[in-house]
Amino acid sequence: MRLIVNGFGVVGQSFAKLLLSRSEDLYRLHGVNPRIVACVDKGGCAVSETGLDLQRLLSTKKLSGTIGVYNPGNHIFDPLRLIEKVDAEILLESTPTNLDNGEPGISNIITAMKSGKHVITVNKGPLALAFPSLIELANYNNVELRFSGTVGGGMPILEFAKRCLRGDSIISFHGILNGTTNYILSKMGEGLTFDEALNDAKHKGYAEATPSLDIDGYDAAAKLVIMANWIMGMKVTIKDINRRGISQVTLSDVKRAHKNGKAIKLIAICDKRQLAVKPTELSYVDPICVDGTLNAVTFSSEYSGNHTIIGHGAGGIPTASAVLRDLIDIRDTIFERRQTADLKSD
Repeated sequence: MRLIVNGFGVVGQSFAKLLLSRSEDLYRLHGVNPRIVACVDKGGCAVSETGLDLQRLLSTKKLSGTIGVYNPGNHIFDPLRLIEKVDAEILLESTPTNLDNGEPGISNIITAMKSGKHVITVNKGPLALAFPSLIELANYNNVELRFSGTVGGGMPILEFAKRCLRGDSIISFHGILNGTTNYILSKMGEGLTFDEALNDAKHKGYAEATPSLDIDGYDAAAKLVIMANWIMGMKVTIKDINRRGISQVTLSDVKRAHKNGKAIKLIAICDKRQLAVKPTELSYVDPICVDGTLNAVTFSSEYSGNHTIIGHGAGGIPTASAVLRDLIDIRDTIFERRQTADLKSD
């Protein structure tokens, strides 16, 4: 399977590393032989019909800061035209999340689907802003849109809800969807003020220099939109989320909750009454009351009760592993379609 990788940051590079280390296993276990035939970053692009040399691609990025010098003289490029014209089956969209207008990710995804390419995205912006219309466009063009890595990183949150609970009916879910805010609130539980905990998170690399996406609840809200649409069959965007971040949570709030046997966590909630992201007091015995950078989600189902999944929700390699899951799923879907077509022709 031939791939275009648009965005060669942490996730894109981690995906290339996984392909280097797991290529034999992927073919032996799943019959998948992925080849990256084009790669794009802000500095340029690299293209090879037979497949790029991944080790050289990674070295070029590390030494030059861009893969634009992989092909000498190939400095002027049009990413959308490249997506449209390069002969490939799949686009991996891994440009940075933009929750203002979803660009450039949303244009990349639309261009790929209109040119008959399947899409795997780890970019939450397009899905948070236009999930229903993107799913409709994928169906219209008979292509797959997969996005396991947008929620929970390497945690199979979406797969767990869609597949493991397939015979049941999920009526609600709630959980911690952002590891940065969970780390900050955990440190406040140890006695740090909000500012001290935020600075500690920045120092350890858990928070960006401008951390609004996390602490104001936008990241968790984007993930909630994806889950509500995909799992609950809703048709919502980030504008439909009642969102409140953690910047107003004080150390005295945390201490007061602790006296009552509770901790304050940033919780995303989806049920019949609300779609919300807000600081919430949880009992210490609640299974989703986890600390550090962990994520945790409890699904409430109609017949089998509550099910909780816990794990690390971020990181390049875990998210890249989710991309591999999506890649294998797309391959299986293509194979099933071919078998169905063959049966009909017989």
